[in-house]
Amino acid sequence: MGQQNLEISHLNKTFELKEGPLQVLQDISLCVKQQEFVSIVGISGCGKSTLLRIIAGLETYEDGLILNDGKAIHAPGYDRGMIFQESRLFPWLVVEDNVAFGISKENQKRLSKKEKQELVRQYLELVGLEQFAKAYPCQLSGGMQQRVSIVRALIEEPEILLLDEPFGALDALTRIHMQHEVLRIWEHKRMTMLLVTHDIDEAIYLGDRVIIMSARPGTIKREIAVDLPRPRNRSSEGFIRIRKSILQEFFEDQSVVEDFAI
Repeated sequence: MGQQNLEISHLNKTFELKEGPLQVLQDISLCVKQQEFVSIVGISGCGKSTLLRIIAGLETYEDGLILNDGKAIHAPGYDRGMIFQESRLFPWLVVEDNVAFGISKENQKRLSKKEKQELVRQYLELVGLEQFAKAYPCQLSGGMQQRVSIVRALIEEPEILLLDEPFGALDALTRIHMQHEVLRIWEHKRMTMLLVTHDIDEAIYLGDRVIIMSARPGTIKREIAVDLPRPRNRSSEGFIRIRKSILQEFFEDQSVVEDFAI
C-alpha cells in the first residue's frame, strides 16, 4: 500500500425533512490507502450510498472532514469517478461518444480529434468493447452497458473509483462476470476503489477490507480484513469464515448465520 489517500474524520450527515431532521450518518471516521479496495456493507437505509455520494462531492455534509491527498472535498472532481447501479448512459449517443463524454474540458481542448478517438479506443479495448464503438446503449446487454459506464469513469484516470451497487440490476452470472472484470481493471490500473454492496460474497471477493455499517444513523460498526490471496475461492474455509463473521453482525440467531454461511 502507498501513502494515505482518503481520510474521513468525524463525518455527520442529516437530511432536513418535513417531519424534522433525520440523521443518516453519525461520526464516520475511515482511512483508505492508495490502491486499496474497500467494500462497504450494511442494511438498506444505513447511509452507505449517501457516504459514497459525499465522497464523490454530490452531497453536502454538516460537520467533519473529508480529505483526498490532503485536500478537502466539497464538490465533484476528476480525481474521483463514480459508477451507479444504473449505467446512466446517454441513449442518443453511440458507445464511443458516451465514453468521450468522460474526458475533462481541459483534455477536450488539449487533445486532437484523432488523439481523443485513440484514447476512447484504448479504454473500450480494456473492457473488450472496441467492436461496439458505434453501437447505441439499447443495443448492448446490461453488463456491457455497465462496462461502458466504468470506462467512461476511468478515462480521466481518477485516483479513486466509487462503485454504488454497480451490479445490483444484473443477473447472477453477469454479476459474477462483472466482479471479475472490475477486479481485473483494479489490478491493471491500481487505483483506489470503494464499493457499496448488499452482496456479502461480493464484498469479500473484491475487498481488501469490509466495512460494516450499523442501521441508521449509520456508524462504522466493525471492520474486517480480508486476508485471503487472490483469486479468491468463495467456497474455501477462509472465505466462509469471513462470511460468517460479517453475518454475525446482522443476525443474532446463530442458526441463521450457519445457514447463510454454508
